[in-house]
Amino acid sequence: QVQLVESGGGLVQTGGSLRLSCAASGRTFGGYTMGWFRRAPGKEREFVAAITWSGGGTYYGESVKGRFAISRDNAKNTVYLQMNSLKPEDTAVYSCAAAPDVIATTQIQYDYWGQGTQVTVSS
Repeated sequence: QVQLVESGGGLVQTGGSLRLSCAASGRTFGGYTMGWFRRAPGKEREFVAAITWSGGGTYYGESVKGRFAISRDNAKNTVYLQMNSLKPEDTAVYSCAAAPDVIATTQIQYDYWGQGTQVTVSS
């Protein structure tokens, strides 16, 4: 089992920035691709970003490319999501997840999920 706990959400104005963190514990963090997903009210869960175990591969959803950056610190068992130039449409609950596949951009590939952290962008 891998336990995931997100933090760093909050309220920010349009154009602002936030950095989300996801701390992993339990079974080894190693070998897992880590991803971020979000779910806005009344919408389907959406892929945001993913990063491979080595950090050498990163993938982004179209709506966040150029604004968000995913990174990880394996020594700290933590993955981050730096969110810049935030827009009201970025408002959602953001969840991190862990997948055994090297390239994982769909939620069905992910085995472990955190509870999520709320991000609200005011206009």
